[in-house]
Amino acid sequence: LSVTSVEDPVLMSKIRQNLREKHARHIADLRAYYDSEIHTLKQQLEASHKAASSEDLKKINQNLADRCEQLDAALNEASARIKALENKNNMLEKQVADWREQFCAVSNTSKVLQERLEEMRTINKEKDNTISRLKSRLKDLEEAFEKAYKLSDNKNTRLKEENKMFQNLLGEYESLGKEHERVKDTLNTTENKLLDANTQISDLKRTISKLEAQLKQVEHENMLNFRH
Repeated sequence: LSVTSVEDPVLMSKIRQNLREKHARHIADLRAYYDSEIHTLKQQLEASHKAASSEDLKKINQNLADRCEQLDAALNEASARIKALENKNNMLEKQVADWREQFCAVSNTSKVLQERLEEMRTINKEKDNTISRLKSRLKDLEEAFEKAYKLSDNKNTRLKEENKMFQNLLGEYESLGKEHERVKDTLNTTENKLLDANTQISDLKRTISKLEAQLKQVEHENMLNFRH
């Protein structure tokens, strides 16, 4: 199993179906084996009836009865063990399904945050370009203001207009600077959320790996029990 196979419900359904079929075959093999043993013992009992004395027959009957009880107890124990392993398999499969849903939810959240982060980066880049243009324009206006101031003291009206334009531009620049800071704060917050989502994804992957290891261990125990 892998993270990709866990995300595929069709593959998980096939795995569960294969496990059930394997369990059914093993149970059928066990029943066939024990039925064959009982049939053989019955044949031995019938044969002994023809050739043995009454005391011998009683001993044989008792031995055969004890053997049948042992075989029945072994069959019941194996059936109970198989049932317990099947219940444990079902529980682990349910846990894997739950973790897979959480993993998908966190992955979707991470994708949304990633898209939002890219949008914020684009907006921030546009703001940076706007601020750069405003800085260049502000510098040009400062140079023009200084030149106009040096050329003539009689151009007060023009200087006032340019000063007013300069103040307006400075106010716009400060407003964009504040907006730029807010965008940066939002961008940092989004990046932190993305890091948290990536951390949750890593934790879910580790948990799924542990569940997969538990499934493999249960299957291994199941096979050892069948072989026994």
